[in-house]
Amino acid sequence: MAVETDVLDELRRLRTRVPKLAGSLAATVDGLVLAHDVPDTEPEGLAALTAAALGVAHRMADAAARGEFRELLVRGSQGYIATYAVGTTAVLTLLADDRVNVGRLHLEGRRSGARIAELVDTRIGPGGGRHADRLTARDALAPAQDPARPIGTLPVRTPQRPAHRPRPRTGG
Repeated sequence: MAVETDVLDELRRLRTRVPKLAGSLAATVDGLVLAHDVPDTEPEGLAALTAAALGVAHRMADAAARGEFRELLVRGSQGYIATYAVGTTAVLTLLADDRVNVGRLHLEGRRSGARIAELVDTRIGPGGGRHADRLTARDALAPAQDPARPIGTLPVRTPQRPAHRPRPRTGG
């Protein structure tokens, strides 16, 4: 049985355990769909947006010195989008209605994420994907910090001089 089939089975079981869950998607950290159960949504587009949000979430966790990324929750006027880290190679994104029990969503999302991580790591192998080069909490006790840079600040890029002189504008 392929990993996609096993992951899809887990997504379907998750949908039966969480009332008001509208859909679910498992994807690689690079934005490739592993399996999906998202009616009325384009899974490839959602996977690509999840990968982009994941990159921003990693940067935010690093900048705020909050450790490695675990999950991201977005609330819109019509519901929630929850994204969970699934091992080092994948993410789980859940779409839920506005009236979902968010605690239950987190509980079941984390459980399914752990199951999917086992499936993906045993079949595909850990350590792949765009964020695989990041140190995890198991790999490093404390991240090295630059004492000159305050916590939460990002490096500043110095602007370069233009290669040509701008032409003066005429008229108004």
